[in-house]
Amino acid sequence: MSKHIALGIDIGGSGIKGAPVNLKTGELTEDRYRIPTPHPSTPDAVARTVAQVIARFEPSHKVPVGVTFPGVIQDGIVKTAANVDDKWIGTDLRQIIRDYAGHDVVVLNDADAAGYGEYKYGAAHEQDGVVLLTTLGTGVGSALIVDGTLVRNTEFGHVEIDGAIAEDFAAESARERHDLSMEEWTVHLQRYYSEMEKLLWPDLIIVGGGISKHWEDFLPRLALRAPIVPAELFNQAGIVGAAAHAYNVTKRQADAAKAAEKKAKKKGK
Repeated sequence: MSKHIALGIDIGGSGIKGAPVNLKTGELTEDRYRIPTPHPSTPDAVARTVAQVIARFEPSHKVPVGVTFPGVIQDGIVKTAANVDDKWIGTDLRQIIRDYAGHDVVVLNDADAAGYGEYKYGAAHEQDGVVLLTTLGTGVGSALIVDGTLVRNTEFGHVEIDGAIAEDFAAESARERHDLSMEEWTVHLQRYYSEMEKLLWPDLIIVGGGISKHWEDFLPRLALRAPIVPAELFNQAGIVGAAAHAYNVTKRQADAAKAAEKKAKKKGK
């Protein structure tokens, strides 16, 4: 792998998938490799599977590896685990993957990775200001990017609006559960996105998730201040965003280490 390549791994409720990413273009350099998520999806079982995906591409230790997780991650520690085993809560995600894979990794929330991928290479490419990405699926995932900086672990799908949790009425699963037409569901989306505009004043809103492929059936019905557009990377967003984020974090750490070393040498003279 060249110096312009990083590896992205996306942990999902049904599958764990990964691929190397060309950091100049955001394109996958090899076919995506996917293994079904083990059940039960315990930390050891999932970390072992992630290690298999990483090993498939044989990255050198110089290649940054980013791993997404469907939950809140703080300092590498899993704080929530909506679609995987509850035993994940309190687990050091970075450490357990490193133990199984023998390769250091950068970890982040899955929606954050998707949002960052869209910012770098997709629908929000290098967009200034405030960018809000939401994924409409089983729940409502969210990512917020402000002037290119990712604001981690937003959970705007859990915002309470008029006494109801947003994802309980705005998620794609809610449309299916209540057998709503696209027109009826759009009323719920209007309620949700109007509240997001009131709270965040985004310059651009991106809608991801599988339903975004049918964006023409509902996005034009929404009356919002900000442009609202479908995601462009679709199922590759998590992989691409994880790889790009891992590269940036690794580079920042390397630059900081070099600066500290230079400072120490100068002080020692």
